[in-house]
Formats: sequence, C-alpha cells, structure tokens
Amino acid sequence: MGADLPRRLVAEAIGTALLIVAVVGSGIMASRLSPGDVGLQLLENAAATAGALTALILIFGAVSGAHFNPVVTLVDRANGDIATRDAVAYIAAQVIGGCAGAVVANLMFELPAVNVATTDRSSGALWLSEVVATVGLLLVINGCVRSGRASVVAFAVGLWIGGAYWFTSSTSFANPAVTIARTLSDSFAGIAPSSAPMFVAMQLVGAALAYALIRFLFPPVDAGPTRPS
Repeated sequence: MGADLPRRLVAEAIGTALLIVAVVGSGIMASRLSPGDVGLQLLENAAATAGALTALILIFGAVSGAHFNPVVTLVDRANGDIATRDAVAYIAAQVIGGCAGAVVANLMFELPAVNVATTDRSSGALWLSEVVATVGLLLVINGCVRSGRASVVAFAVGLWIGGAYWFTSSTSFANPAVTIARTLSDSFAGIAPSSAPMFVAMQLVGAALAYALIRFLFPPVDAGPTRPS
C-alpha cells in the first residue's frame, strides 16, 4: 500500500469507529422507531449496517485496505499480505476505534457513554452462526480479490453482511473488534461481556477454516517458468 503506517492506522480506527456507529446507532434508532416489531428492527439495522459498511470500504480501501476486522487482518497476515508489526497495529486500531464508535453512538442517543450490555448471547446455535458468518465473509473478500475482482469487494461484503443478519441466528457479528465494542452499549445490538469471549473464539475458528479453504480454492500462482507438456 502506498500510504504510510500512521495513515493506515488512522483509517482503520476511523473506519471501524464509524462502522460501530452505524451498527449500534441504527439498532437504537430501530428499537425506538419500531417498538414491538423485532423483524422490522432487524431489517432496519441490517440495511443501515450493510450500506454504511459498503461506503466505508469504498472510502478507506485505497488507504488501509479497509479491514476494520481483526480476522481479515489475521488472514492477510497468514497469506503474507501484511507484515506482523503492521497486523498487530491494525488490530489495536480496530479495537480502539470500535470502542470509541460505541461511545459515540451511545452519546448520539442520549445514553451513558459506556452502557455495558446485558443481552446474553450464549448458545451452540449462535456460536455455529459466528463460524459460518466469518467463513463466508473471508471467502467473499478473498474470492473477489484473488479472482481479479477487487473493485467489487465493497459491494460483495455489504451484501454478505446484510444477508447474514437474516440467515444466522447470531445476526452475523463476524468481527472480534465489533464484538468487543458492542459490549459497551446496552441496546438492540449489544452483547453481554460474558458472551463475547465465545463469539470471538468462534470467529477465530471461522478464520482458521476460511484460511484453509482459501489456500485450497485459490492456491498461490507460481510465477516461475513452466515446462512445455
């Protein structure tokens, strides 16, 4: 990437913060505008999140790659696409940015800046959903990039996340930084701190599975000379 590391880190922090503002803020707004209709609330939350995520990737993709997600960074590191030092810094920026975004979202809706979530999200079905959502997200990103269609990543990711809100019982967190940040808002999008560790663990499992699939489905191209048959 052409940008230097500080610029990339600022892009990752701001991008993740704004993603969380969208996730948490739209959840709060949905619960206020559509009380008693959880399906409509989920539709509103999913649409706002997918739209904002698409826009954020388009904005920051040329600066930092628009990871906004530790599992994306970890898979990039495993693929050799980012240095270890940079990957560690990216993840720190994502977590810090995400937490800041949760605080901003709370304040925008006149809630306490830090409002620890109480929503329990602990079940095998939810954990499996996080594995599936994470595997799918990473396959979407890497499948587009490795097939020469990097220009459509923003739209593909937005569509995947928007859809996964509906076909996973966990509503597709698929992001450790987002999971940690959502413990700071006791709202529609919140997750209790006691539930967060297993979500993060399942997301890491999903990342490992996705990495194996990526290596199998999209093997590195040998740039060396080929022998005639």
